[in-house]
Amino acid sequence: MVKKQENYLEYIPAISEKNSWDRDENGKVTIHMVHRGFYAWIAQRFFHRPRVSHIDLDAMGSFIFPLIDGQRTVGDIAELVKAEFGKDAEPLYERLVKYMQILRNNGFIYYAGKDRAPK
Repeated sequence: MVKKQENYLEYIPAISEKNSWDRDENGKVTIHMVHRGFYAWIAQRFFHRPRVSHIDLDAMGSFIFPLIDGQRTVGDIAELVKAEFGKDAEPLYERLVKYMQILRNNGFIYYAGKDRAPK
């Protein structure tokens, strides 16, 4: 039996509610990542690590992150990025897919209908 190959551009990313984020007056997005769990507690208690890390996104990341709404597909977002950044976004699909993978691997996003929403 041949398995149908999935099209990454059809995935629908949604922002995880595990972390908060905000945007400053210049449009720059900062994600506030709370460190949870036993090992994080040890690092905070004994090595004075912060409970929350603040991750500042670059211009393209700050444009993309608010577009992740649980409704748009990765392909929809790619078209908006192309319209905003033009040739500066190239290679568009490779960069966008890698960026989405990084966001997902860090628990900032999940794929609606594919992943379970992180808590």
